[in-house]
Amino acid sequence: MAVGSRVLTTDERSRITGDCYVRICGSRGLRCPRPPDSYGFRPGRSPHDALDALATGIYKKKVNWVLDADIRDFFTSLDHGWLQKFLEHRIADKRVLRLIRKWVTAGVIEDGKWTASTVGAPQGASASPLLANVYLHYVFDRWARQWRTRHAHGDMVIVRFADDFVAGFEHQADAQQFLADLRERFAKFGLELHPDKTRLIEFGRHAARDRKKRGDRKPETFAFLGFTHICGKTKNGRFWIKRITISKRMRAKLAEVKASLQRRRHLPIPEQGRWLASVVRGHLAYYAVPGNTDAVAAFRTQVTRHWFKALRRRSQRHRLNWARMTRLATRWLPPARIQHPFPDARFDVRTQGRSPVR
Repeated sequence: MAVGSRVLTTDERSRITGDCYVRICGSRGLRCPRPPDSYGFRPGRSPHDALDALATGIYKKKVNWVLDADIRDFFTSLDHGWLQKFLEHRIADKRVLRLIRKWVTAGVIEDGKWTASTVGAPQGASASPLLANVYLHYVFDRWARQWRTRHAHGDMVIVRFADDFVAGFEHQADAQQFLADLRERFAKFGLELHPDKTRLIEFGRHAARDRKKRGDRKPETFAFLGFTHICGKTKNGRFWIKRITISKRMRAKLAEVKASLQRRRHLPIPEQGRWLASVVRGHLAYYAVPGNTDAVAAFRTQVTRHWFKALRRRSQRHRLNWARMTRLATRWLPPARIQHPFPDARFDVRTQGRSPVR
């Protein structure tokens, strides 16, 4: 296999592709199609697209076990040698490869002191997410699709967003074998699964029933892209995945709002109201999904309470009571309403590429 002006050895080709099928198209070289299960930092693929894919996969597939995984210190663990080999799959221009090599080895200046970088990609840099996706495309995406085809005995669902991914399995044995093989795969490329953030839990349509028969507690939950995923039921008793805001993230955001209000409390009320409206509107735009009404309503209520306390501290002779505060909140803060459709409905429309009314 030729890469640029060099020929890869059999060992390098096997380790990069994971013995996967690679399609060659004329003189353009290797084509790496966009993985259907990869959503992080890709055009047209938002976090909600990943959330929709995960929920729909658990709905429509026979998923009974979920592997919630996170790569330990991913951006600081990228091996520059393997990254260079992966880039050579698509880039034949040595000048571009040299510029990328200089960029990842440029080092970091912190507190006026320069530190060399022999591994990893600078966090916060514009090209780091792109290089991270290239790295995981060969290390994880291609290998996972090959593993699913060759080794899985039941249904399997994988959704990855940057270095955070979730995999669903029908059989526990498949999940345990995948986890063991994944650890071995990552070790070849200098990566490691986070021991505290990687868990294999019983989760799915029949998880609550099976655990109740064994005398266990309710199914465990897992966090993904800002939401805690819970095995729930609709009013009709049907299984569905309830997604609520991660409590730690909500507390952190409310603390940030409180600190900002303390600095802004002497500004005119209309100016404060417009700023708070943008904060609440942004929160609703992400977290206002079906089943999360109580959490987004609680966020709006707590923002109102922090605003109330900040306004009362402007003077000891204030005349602000809760009746007037309610009118201010109604005037400036948007109501807590669901802004996203159900995940399977949006996922079907997006993947089919046509309007549901046609």
